[in-house]
Amino acid sequence: MLWDVATVRLVRTLKGHTHWVRSVAFSPDGRLLASGSDDKTVRLWGVQSGRLVRTLKGHTDRVTSVAFSPDGRLLASGSWDSTIIRLWDVASGQLVRTLEGHTHSVFSVAFAPDGRLLASASRDHTVRLWDAQTGTLLRTLEEPTAMVWSVAFAPDGRLLASGSLASAPDDKNVRLWDVASGQLVRTLEGHTNNWVRSVAFAPDGRLLASGSNDGTIRLWDVASGQLVRTLEGHTGSVESVAFAPDGRLLASASHDKTVRLWDAQTGALLRTLEGHTWKVWSVAFSPDGRLLASGSWDDTVRLWGVAP
Repeated sequence: MLWDVATVRLVRTLKGHTHWVRSVAFSPDGRLLASGSDDKTVRLWGVQSGRLVRTLKGHTDRVTSVAFSPDGRLLASGSWDSTIIRLWDVASGQLVRTLEGHTHSVFSVAFAPDGRLLASASRDHTVRLWDAQTGTLLRTLEEPTAMVWSVAFAPDGRLLASGSLASAPDDKNVRLWDVASGQLVRTLEGHTNNWVRSVAFAPDGRLLASGSNDGTIRLWDVASGQLVRTLEGHTGSVESVAFAPDGRLLASASHDKTVRLWDAQTGALLRTLEGHTWKVWSVAFSPDGRLLASGSWDDTVRLWGVAP
């Protein structure tokens, strides 16, 4: 796909949430968009129509993260209602299962590429790995000095990345874990603030992007752990990062009210998307790479056309 960022445009604004939108995710077939909000709900939207399809209720506190299973049948949601992750049947909207084990707020959830595992990150300083079909807790990865803010699986499912809010000012780490053993593989150091808010693997698994309160995005070589490039331009903390499906474009969301589009190979800033009236919390590309969704503290989700 040839990117022409000059053609990026706002396609639609989705309104319905009554509080901040913290997370957005496209279904694997690109037909639905899920959004999680501080209004304690998850909403499912028709991407083409922009209409609200369904509202999922059950959480008792803000919903911080949403993720579709690879087959699109399940939706996971994590919340500040502490110990509970909820799994929903996408077709019916019915609650399938609740996963309990965390002792504090859940900040992030992510399915493994094969859909068999679900990872969750929490304020209780742990990442937990669950059997997505049975809800069984399989393994707990502990970060003694850090609240874990974000998790992401590598495309081959062998590695898991975590970004944390560390209690020690000099602990500014992104961590890579071996999924099979639960062992820490590597710590990536370089951010100048101890709050790493978001991590995302490139589609080929060679690069990892991390966004931080230091206002930068850092690109890391996964195999060596070396810092490849630092992307600078945001004037606020970087809340979310996402690669386009072909890996050539990287999107970032920030407290500076903007979404920025970067060339993932050169680090060049290609476009700044403005329109949200408050902090932008989350970004996600559609499976075909033609749309970008952004969720904001202005209670809206915006859909941007990023390819002709």
